[in-house]
Amino acid sequence: MWKSLLITIHMAKSVTAYIGIGGNVGDVFENMKSALKLLNEHPSISVNLVSKIYKTPPWGIEDQDWFLNACFSVDTTLTAQDLLKSCLEVEIALKRIREIRWGPRTIDLDVLVFGKENIAQENLQVPHPRMHERAFVLMPMADIAPDLLLDGKTISQWLDAIDASEIQKIDKALIL
Repeated sequence: MWKSLLITIHMAKSVTAYIGIGGNVGDVFENMKSALKLLNEHPSISVNLVSKIYKTPPWGIEDQDWFLNACFSVDTTLTAQDLLKSCLEVEIALKRIREIRWGPRTIDLDVLVFGKENIAQENLQVPHPRMHERAFVLMPMADIAPDLLLDGKTISQWLDAIDASEIQKIDKALIL
């Protein structure tokens, strides 16, 4: 008589998340490349698609240098909170100082979308509650996820509904 042995291996489910990246202090392009590299080196994060880079006017506080902005997707087995924690650790490694909300920064990493989850916590809201209003997020998101649904519209539809005339595409690419 054969006895069967059932072995169950629980593998953490991978989630696709979208992250906004930008900055306006120092060598922002190099900081962006370093941030992607550091995140991709994490054993539970794999950087996938990376948008073009855009030069964008400051938002919130207008009396500062223009920003470079992009978006990228990752596959991760981390929770949304742990992904945010990893992003914040990268910001610290790249000398991000949080003094003024919407102020100048060496690097900024924002978790925009985390799978199909809706999260409303004090330090994390996904989908990001104002991304559909911000051309500096929608333009790069349209490069990598134009058909992603957000509140009943695709990223492309949200982008078509706002003024993105000041945004300039940059001829540099973020490559790992």
